Amino acid sequence: MHPFFRANLFHVTGRDADLIIDFGMGLQSLRRFLRLRGGKPVLAVATHVHVDHVGSFHEFEHRLGHAAEEDGFAAMADECTLAGFFRDQPEPVSQAPHPAWSPEGYVIAPAPLTDALIENGRIETGDASYRVLHLPGHSPGSIGLLDEQNGVLFSGDAIYDGLLVDDLPGCDKAEYRKTMERLLTLEVDVAYGGHGNPMSQERMRSIAEGYLNPRSPSDPRHKASEHTDAVQMLRLPGFTAGIAASSGGRRSGG
Repeated sequence: MHPFFRANLFHVTGRDADLIIDFGMGLQSLRRFLRLRGGKPVLAVATHVHVDHVGSFHEFEHRLGHAAEEDGFAAMADECTLAGFFRDQPEPVSQAPHPAWSPEGYVIAPAPLTDALIENGRIETGDASYRVLHLPGHSPGSIGLLDEQNGVLFSGDAIYDGLLVDDLPGCDKAEYRKTMERLLTLEVDVAYGGHGNPMSQERMRSIAEGYLNPRSPSDPRHKASEHTDAVQMLRLPGFTAGIAASSGGRRSGG
């Protein structure tokens, strides 16, 4: 995978429902990889409509995303997903997912929302309750999910440990600044971004402050952490979360 399009995704196992947050590029079946157990609902939540987060979104029956991007999820047109940027790369993948695959034929299947999320909505898994935070700027419908009891934030591309992107079609720098100001007020133990490694509250606030008050390029707040591609399991109070396809120390893309 081209480093620009590598992204994190998460599987949160709950007592009454499982939660999948973001869906990669869809070059292979994510649902088949996860090997989900039957007997309880699977809630699929897209943090935003960009290509590196919605590739396998259509594989899940219960699909949730922000209302501001509802039309984008329904059509998955390039102007919303930015999939054309992926197809235009000289080497979008290092190895084709199957012999017949070609970048020219890469498309994202439409995935209409079954539930449109708004600010302060709730997503329940039985042993955790996630409050929906509308965090626009990177895209109009970017969201985060905050488990206030356990101090866990899934922030999508609103913030992650890397150089933040605010110059793609659909980005809004003024809205992004408001989002950063809001993130500075959140109390969290750990934040899981759409790219890069998990962040402590201190690290998350440092990145937000660095965006609001940029210094020289040598400022540590402007440096992406060094990451390696990995699949790891994180055990936190109330759930287990799997992180796949983390970023590779680069300016993250979608």
